[in-house]
Amino acid sequence: MTENSLDTAGRQAAVEAEGDERNAGSAPGAPEPIDSASIVEERQAGSGRAPRSTLGRRAVTFADSLWRPALVLAVFFAAWWFVAAREYVPNYLVPTPGQVWETMTTQWSELARHTLVTLYETVLGFVLAAALGLVTAVAIAYSRTLDKALYPIVLFAQVIPKIAIAPLLVVWFGLGLTPKIILAVLIAFFPVVISGVAGLRSTDPELLDLAATMGAGPWRTFRKIRFPNALPHLMAGLKVAVTLAVVGAVVGEFVGASEGLGYVLLLANGNLDAPLLFADLILMSAIGIVLFVLVEIAEALLIPWHASRRAGVSLTTS
Repeated sequence: MTENSLDTAGRQAAVEAEGDERNAGSAPGAPEPIDSASIVEERQAGSGRAPRSTLGRRAVTFADSLWRPALVLAVFFAAWWFVAAREYVPNYLVPTPGQVWETMTTQWSELARHTLVTLYETVLGFVLAAALGLVTAVAIAYSRTLDKALYPIVLFAQVIPKIAIAPLLVVWFGLGLTPKIILAVLIAFFPVVISGVAGLRSTDPELLDLAATMGAGPWRTFRKIRFPNALPHLMAGLKVAVTLAVVGAVVGEFVGASEGLGYVLLLANGNLDAPLLFADLILMSAIGIVLFVLVEIAEALLIPWHASRRAGVSLTTS
């Protein structure tokens, strides 16, 4: 008997065995298999109710994730108020939360204007850093020559203290927004490149071989396989980069500026205005937190399938 006839006989035997199992399952007196999914659908259809939305579950999960940091912040502000109210530290060094709040309310219009300037510098610098970092990461991941040529330069640019080149940027580009945006780009650029390269190189080689076997070109492979696989690494780098972009914008304002939260910080420090200084620091932190949350939301929308985004998934082996 040939190999083909053996395969045919094996398939026929499998089909006959499957038929016997079905007949046995449908024999008189034998219980029918229970399909839980169909039962749920029939009950929902009979009651006229739609399947339960996950919106309530997400709201509960969101609230559960907020109470812990809210508790920590409450303890921190309580300790701050206690130390400042008892004047264990002089109020011209550590003001009370009430003094900071009064400063923020009385000077809100001015603080809001400076906050918008810093926010604009941060967002524009972050967007440029993300775009340039992704392009550089793709070039490094796809080309061995560019990897050897660009990677050392990127590392060299990262280790240079940005505060040291800030005066040079002011000399070159003046006191406008350009030096601050360039500093934000320089500081936020490196995490995007590193995370992008790590993500693009983490694709399973067997999956790439399969795509090539099925006739997928480089662009289609990048769009369907490499880039989606790199998104978890890339989003982690973007969350780091967006907070560093705030630092870059403020550092640029330290060196030479007439507006922005960094400029207000220098004024408050020079005038020993502790309430204004604390209010300025709170606004800087608020910018970083809001931008970080926005990137977190983008991550949840782009990679809901990833293990880190699924509720109830344990990330430990114990």
